[in-house]
Amino acid sequence: MKTLIHRAGMAAALLLTPLMVQAADHLDGPQASAMPAADINDVLAWMSADAESQPTLVNLVMTVWPNAGPMATFSDSVIYTFHTGSAAGYGQAETSSNIECTFDATQNITCTVGDVTVTGDASSETGIMSPNGDVKVFAGLRNDPFFFNLRGFQNATSTVATVAQTLTADDLDSDGFPTALTAAQAMLVAGQLSGNPDDEDAAAEDFFANFNTLAIVLQVDKDLLTAGGSILSVWGSTQLVSE
Repeated sequence: MKTLIHRAGMAAALLLTPLMVQAADHLDGPQASAMPAADINDVLAWMSADAESQPTLVNLVMTVWPNAGPMATFSDSVIYTFHTGSAAGYGQAETSSNIECTFDATQNITCTVGDVTVTGDASSETGIMSPNGDVKVFAGLRNDPFFFNLRGFQNATSTVATVAQTLTADDLDSDGFPTALTAAQAMLVAGQLSGNPDDEDAAAEDFFANFNTLAIVLQVDKDLLTAGGSILSVWGSTQLVSE
């Protein structure tokens, strides 16, 4: 077994609060793109809103295959893993509780969370669940959830590069980037990042709006993941099961 793509964001979430964390990575180089079914785009995690003060469910998403077409499929030679660690407080020792998902040649999924296993065809919108309902899973093609205003970002970086040329060495960091912008420059960059390059009154455009991706979506009873405490860290990886 070898790790093919080893990716995602170390993101800690207080399980008493329904917030979301995300790690994103899109449009990789040739090596990662050579096996798109193992190329992670995003890992997302957030708490359910089923109980405002004491949410009981953890929602987890891993997307792979950038710009997936209608014939894209998960690989039956890859392990898709959500690595989770729970702790009583930030920076304290964690208790690991990983979720491993695999697919067979017919695209049936098997996900294991501790002693709980759910298996079957999870491609319908309702997905499938474990016998006692504490793990639910969907796996299939979905619109890419990542939003990125590419042209706005390009304009903003161009502005910063232009400003950098007018500054002295004392105004730049070791890589040549300005350490501070004037209020007017900051407003310009913020507007470029959040605006539409063609129409200042229009909303920012999403470069990934027409991209699809393969998504593994899990909803897990938090008690299965929080043996070490109420602070949960999440990241994801894909691994080849054979050379």
